[in-house]
Amino acid sequence: MKITNQFIAIIILTSALISCKNNEKADGYGNFEATEITISAENNGKLLQFEVEEGKHLKTGEFVGYIDTIQLALKKHQLQTSKEIIFSKSKGVLSQISVLKAELKTANISKNRIENLLKENAGTQQQLDAINGKIDVLNQQIRSIEIQNAPVVNEIKSLDIQLKQLEDQLYKSNIINPVPGTVLVKYAEPNEVVSFGKPLYKIADLTTMELRVYVSEPQLATIKIGQEVTVKIDEGETMKNYSGIISWIASEAEFTPKIIQTKEERVNLVYAVKINVKNDGSLKIGMPAEMWISEN
Repeated sequence: MKITNQFIAIIILTSALISCKNNEKADGYGNFEATEITISAENNGKLLQFEVEEGKHLKTGEFVGYIDTIQLALKKHQLQTSKEIIFSKSKGVLSQISVLKAELKTANISKNRIENLLKENAGTQQQLDAINGKIDVLNQQIRSIEIQNAPVVNEIKSLDIQLKQLEDQLYKSNIINPVPGTVLVKYAEPNEVVSFGKPLYKIADLTTMELRVYVSEPQLATIKIGQEVTVKIDEGETMKNYSGIISWIASEAEFTPKIIQTKEERVNLVYAVKINVKNDGSLKIGMPAEMWISEN
């Protein structure tokens, strides 16, 4: 009889412990998130090549496709031809300027020689005045030709700017993946005609996931940024544990009006908290999870 009573007591105690364990609640509940980036077309035209598939991992700077560039290439060739024609017309003017600048250089050398001779009383002021006059005439001739040639120079500069703009458009016709991550959604297919700003695919870095949970105001005193917590997800009949680091705590409550509230009402305030969790491949966007501040 005594043994039976002890056995019953053990069963009751075990049941109580199990009951207490089952009644334990997580410190926060939420879902996993990731920073999703939508990559869009930066040019207009037919999508001739597009090597993107959902679930595929892409590296930073990886080439994934290009938009038809034939019209841009033809326009660039046309501008280059126009520039060569204008430049050939201005060659005669430019050669005149070169000749005058050469004469100006010689005149300045002669001026220095005459000034040295004057210092030694071997030259005359008349010689110096003559060379200064020649230098002034040469400068005026150069300025006059430059003024006449200014429209041509400006036209060449304008063509250079247009060529740079086309080169930029040609570069942006190549689709280069800007960030590392996994393709979540594919919005376009090869041979489709796309326009500037049209979404092509959505990508996110899933190596580290963010768990957004909500905690009550009294719990704020027990958490801080950089604190390590336990994150749990369902795994069959059990829970799978991960180590997480709190990366952000909201400064304002959510789902409540921004007015002064009573002490009882403040207990119902909830604050968003983000937890970084290293992904082993099991964590998915939108998956529910629990945050446990401490394990018993």
